Amino acid sequence: MLAWWVSAAAAATPPAKGQVCFQQSFDGPDALIGWGGSARLEDGYQSAKAVALEQKDGENRSAMISIPLPVDSLRGCLLTATAMVKAQAVSAKPDSWNGVKFMVSVESPAGKTYPQADLGVGSFDWRQTAFSLRIPADATRATLHLGLEKVSGKAWFDALKVVVVKPPIKPSAVAFWGDGFTGHAVPRLRGAMVSPSSLNEEGLRVLGRDWNANLVRWQLIRGEKPGETMALADYDRWLDRELARLDALLPVCERYGIYVLIDLHSPPGGKGTAGGDAGSDSGLFTDRASQDKLVEVWRRVARKYRGSKAIWGYDLANEPVEDFIAEGCDDWQALAERVAKAIREVDPERAIIVEAPPWGGPDSLADFYPLPVSNVVYSVHMYLPHTFTHQGVFHSGQPVSYPGVIDGKLWDKAALEAALKPTIDFQKRYHVAIYIGEFSAIRWAPGESAYQYLKDAIEVFEAHGWDWSYHAFREWDGWSVEHTGDPKDKARSATETTRQRWLRDVFGKNQKPAW
Repeated sequence: MLAWWVSAAAAATPPAKGQVCFQQSFDGPDALIGWGGSARLEDGYQSAKAVALEQKDGENRSAMISIPLPVDSLRGCLLTATAMVKAQAVSAKPDSWNGVKFMVSVESPAGKTYPQADLGVGSFDWRQTAFSLRIPADATRATLHLGLEKVSGKAWFDALKVVVVKPPIKPSAVAFWGDGFTGHAVPRLRGAMVSPSSLNEEGLRVLGRDWNANLVRWQLIRGEKPGETMALADYDRWLDRELARLDALLPVCERYGIYVLIDLHSPPGGKGTAGGDAGSDSGLFTDRASQDKLVEVWRRVARKYRGSKAIWGYDLANEPVEDFIAEGCDDWQALAERVAKAIREVDPERAIIVEAPPWGGPDSLADFYPLPVSNVVYSVHMYLPHTFTHQGVFHSGQPVSYPGVIDGKLWDKAALEAALKPTIDFQKRYHVAIYIGEFSAIRWAPGESAYQYLKDAIEVFEAHGWDWSYHAFREWDGWSVEHTGDPKDKARSATETTRQRWLRDVFGKNQKPAW
């Protein structure tokens, strides 16, 4: 049948939960009307026809078709897209985002996003696949794409459907306007992320006494092979071990005047990522038991540390990613509220730090709303432009310098501030405190590029009065300011790098807590 979608006239009335806003099978000779690109109609899934796209061996190109979605009626909505997909002899992906594509590209003034289903390679029979996506309140275009990208093989698609999971939030019903609460008694928190597995008392002495940092973002992080997850039955044992590490060094943090932010880097349900640790995705949004476990975990942690003077607050989940939200599960806005209220039942004072999806990036707060809970600080992570900050981390390539033209755009201090505008707007709109939980630049960036990036970024943070923590202190050497720009040199430099000197100069402004 022809594609069916909500008409633009419906834009005046926000769609309801469960409303189908786009639906199509491919029965009939006119089924591809409205689609851009070239494809064939072949046997379908429990229907007469499906759309088929094929790419021959050796053709490093894309075979794609696309159709616009009714963006005017979908702004502010959380959607789920489902389809039946079959594949034959699909080759390996050059990059993780390539391959069989069931994807929506979303455009807004902040740029483009590309939420998509996670589909495998090789051959597989008909299977249902799904992903969730948010349409920003200021979105200008949303386009559904099907096909193959930079792989060879063949793929079939049928029974497409896009459904509203959550209508636009009414700010007047949920927004909690803050009073600039920061949760600490010093003018500014400036510090670094740390990994307990590589941290000891000597490291805290260097960071807290010699460098004068007054904050550590303490990762509760577990290693997992890519795609694997930890059974909930084993989660408490892992958490017990991690909290024991914190308990052993918490008195050292107090001694050197360092606030501690407890960062649940690996919440229940998260699967292993390419970086080798479990993240805030997968089962956290597809398994109600994992969501309930998250509430239980934070109630327990808050009860344990509510009397600790060195604990600044609780970072609910690192970089949440709502790839797919299963029926019966909360989205992050609702789940974060559940967790925050559970914490407030046992600890009314310490800061609750909240990051927003996707990935806690600078624009993630654009479609997030303050929680109706007291004493919340909102956090973003700054790694833009990613091509510069992460060069050589996952892929080799030509060196990228900052400031300069990166991915066709001039990146300098003004561009960094522009990228952070959604965060700045959120702060001004709701009168809340902002915390930059992570930012960095890889140490082998050309020349003094990493130093210049850090300097510009910190100056932007300082201008807006934000607390911040550098990623990372004595964790992986790629982010270390104590190492030179030579990636082969794994030893700390005998002399201060310009990056280290800059951080120490800024840490020198810190005041220590009264204890």
